[in-house]
Amino acid sequence: MRIESIRLKNFKAFRDIHLRDIPAFFVVVGANGSGKSTLFDVFGFLHDCLKGNVRQALDKRGRFREVLSRGCDPEKDAILIELQYRMEITGVERLVTYSLEIGEEAGSPVVLREVLRYKRGRYGSPFHFLDFSKGEGYAITNEEDFNVEDELLENETQKVSPDTLAIKGLGQFERFKAASAFRRLIENWHVSDFHISAARGRKEASGDTEHLSESGDNLPLVARYFHEQHKEVFEKILSTMARRVPGVASVEPKLMDDGYLTLRFQDGSFKTPFLDRYVSDGTIKMFAYLTLLHDPKPHPLLCVEEPENQLYPQLMVELAEEFRAYAKRGGQVFVSTHSPDFLNAMQLDEVCWLVKRDGCTDIHRAKDNAQVAAYMAEGDMLGNLWNQGFFDGVDPQ
Repeated sequence: MRIESIRLKNFKAFRDIHLRDIPAFFVVVGANGSGKSTLFDVFGFLHDCLKGNVRQALDKRGRFREVLSRGCDPEKDAILIELQYRMEITGVERLVTYSLEIGEEAGSPVVLREVLRYKRGRYGSPFHFLDFSKGEGYAITNEEDFNVEDELLENETQKVSPDTLAIKGLGQFERFKAASAFRRLIENWHVSDFHISAARGRKEASGDTEHLSESGDNLPLVARYFHEQHKEVFEKILSTMARRVPGVASVEPKLMDDGYLTLRFQDGSFKTPFLDRYVSDGTIKMFAYLTLLHDPKPHPLLCVEEPENQLYPQLMVELAEEFRAYAKRGGQVFVSTHSPDFLNAMQLDEVCWLVKRDGCTDIHRAKDNAQVAAYMAEGDMLGNLWNQGFFDGVDPQ
């Protein structure tokens, strides 16, 4: 499943934007405070709504009135998040729309409308397979029976708390196919919040071992899992580390005598390996990114902010290609960057830049800028064009 469009209304700096034709690998650039983190937080917000409820997700961000765009009336205006994504249903790839509208009533957040819809046939309007408002609504249970007329589809009336997503409650039941599939999609999103300090040090030898956590605090566990269960993947990570980080000959996940797990880095010039707390930040970060990007089961969505931090500039092109390879294996990738070197590896349709004026952010696609497109056609690179000032409005005003 790949997200093809995102529509936002009244979500922080995004007063009204519609981002269409999103590729599998998408890179966002912009000045500090322009809204790059906010764009990624749309995914984090939905993920938090699913883990808890809408109230908790809003409280984490300062409550409803802090998330609602400046200048809006909290008693009248609502936050709208709408995603369109491709999903295979009964052997046919269909464009599914998920729409979520959130308001406030009597000081409490309320899901004003939640809809999941797609076309059952080639013609006609999209059919609502899930439609809820303020905790009440219905969901279709035989949506895969395409031989049945719309009016004969079986709908099941349900109730949920007004501040809870219907896809959270109904998505756990397989009879609600579309809701269940979208719930699984969101549950497996990875919005990276990697911290080098969290990745270092001794870790308990139990916990999530198959996928790197958002903070990276289970890095030794995932490395051990790859070492034991995916040896070819682990060897590929080690060979890449040896090329990119001078002196690193190998990395070993080591179970210590006290039962804790740690990483040991072997420098080819020395006999005794170094514990991870004594190697550079860039070394830890590169190993973590390689572990994340070589995951045998890619996340359906991966968001990473400014991967260039602590890393040598000349490594950016290779790192960008690894993100692209991850996307080709099935995991859609969103990256924000301040690195022209990283951007030089990007194609015209893979890049957008954010422009913030009067407190609101607009999105500009590189492919829609005639001058940028013309220079790219002549063999120029996007990072160079950005440095030369061809990304209109991107620089701080």
